[in-house]
This record gives sequence, structure tokens and C-alpha cells, in this order.
Amino acid sequence: MNQEWKGKWALVTGASAGIGVAFAKQLAAEGTHLVLTARRRDRLEELARNLQQSHSVRTEVFAADLARPEAPQQIYEFTKEKSIEIDLLINNAGFGQYGEFTAVETQRLLEMVQVNCVAVVHLTRLYLADMVARRRGDVLILASTASFQAVPYISTYAATKAFDLLFAEGLAEEMKPYGIRVCALCPGSTQSEFHVVAGQAEFAAKHAQETAEKVARTGLLALAEGKSYVISGMANYLGAQSQRLVPRRAVTRIAAKMFRPEKSPGK
Repeated sequence: MNQEWKGKWALVTGASAGIGVAFAKQLAAEGTHLVLTARRRDRLEELARNLQQSHSVRTEVFAADLARPEAPQQIYEFTKEKSIEIDLLINNAGFGQYGEFTAVETQRLLEMVQVNCVAVVHLTRLYLADMVARRRGDVLILASTASFQAVPYISTYAATKAFDLLFAEGLAEEMKPYGIRVCALCPGSTQSEFHVVAGQAEFAAKHAQETAEKVARTGLLALAEGKSYVISGMANYLGAQSQRLVPRRAVTRIAAKMFRPEKSPGK
């Protein structure tokens, strides 16, 4: 990273586990001050203490649930009250839910869209305005290899991540005149709590997984290099790109066979 953000402030959402923790640790090691936000305050406070002790960086913690529409504004006001200028916004928070669409609770689906899409747009809009005024800043948005095609049985999740990818790519071009970099990070299966929360642990166990540290490092390097998106892992890259050679319906059918639950009528 060449200490891109040394001495600056970064805001990391979903910072209590997985890739969010990896982002926080790598940035702190490079001398970046951190605002950490997630639902679990105890985890955030423990991480903040450890990073302060290990790397002598400043940290702030704000517990928030991005499934609540008012959360992005509350986070923004918190940083304003602390007179903190965010130079790096990492929209990392997100979750999925495995299963047939009609078997998933309606509220769960709506909260997924809220966290994965609405909160991303809201936070980015709030902080980008300040970055444009200063003519500096960076935004990293967590998308997924699921961004590149429909994925039955995680249909809503894949659609939210397609939104994140296109949103980031569009903003990357918009923000170039202001010297602001925007990048979408597209990981595949990653060692984290994600698959357990999504009810997909058994499926994930059958597939090779990258470490959260590797994924976070890939995203930060791509952002520093000015890329509008990056796919973490060569196998994931080849898989995502090869889909362009196959009819979309065929790709979706293949994905359905891979993801279909054992007790689904389609079996």
C-alpha cells in the first residue's frame, strides 16, 4: 500500500469480524487512524484497544446497525462531532441468506437490500460530498464474484452485489476529475462468519476459500492503483470472466445446480 493512508482517517463498516477486521488491522499497521463501526460494540472496542496498543494509531468506535435507515446519518454526524475528516471510506458491511426466495423471511430480504445497497449509497453520498470539496479521498465498496451473474438460492444477495459493482464502477469514472478513487472489491468464498450467518456453511466448506487478510490486501492495493474493480484470486477471476463466453441462461442454470438445497423440489 506504500502507506497511502498513513496519518489519515479511514471509516470501516462491518468492522467487528472477517474482512472488516482484516481491513482495520492492515490499515492500522500502515499508520492509518480508524473509525470502526458495526453492531457489536464489545468486539469493536476490543479491536480498537488492540490496534491502539500495537500500532499507536487513534481509534474511534461507533456501534450501529446499518439495517436501520437512520444509521448512516448517525455515523456521519458522529465523525463530524469528533472533527474527523474521513479520507478512506470502506463500505464493507453486508450479509446474505441462502435458501429458496419464498422460504426466506421478508424482513430478512429487505434488510439485506438496506445494508448491502441503501446504506452503501447513503454513506457514500454523505462522505463523497466532503471528499469532492477537499479534492481528495477514496472509497472501497465490497461487491462479490456473485456480482457477475444471477445466482439462484442467493438471488437477492447476488442482485445487491451486482448493484454495488455497477455503482462503484460508475462513481469511479465520475470522481476522476476530483482526484478521488473508487473501487469495487469482488471476493469469492472467504474465511469469515459470512457463510454461517447466511446459512451456507456446509456449501462453503466444499469450496476453496481465501483468507480475509488476502482479500483485504487485494482490495486496498487495487484502490491505491486506481482500479475501478478487482476480483480477488486468479481462479475467481477466470471464473467470472469465462461467463461472458456462455449464454446467460446457461450460466444461471449451472449456478442453480451448484447452489440448490438438498431438499429443494428441483432435486
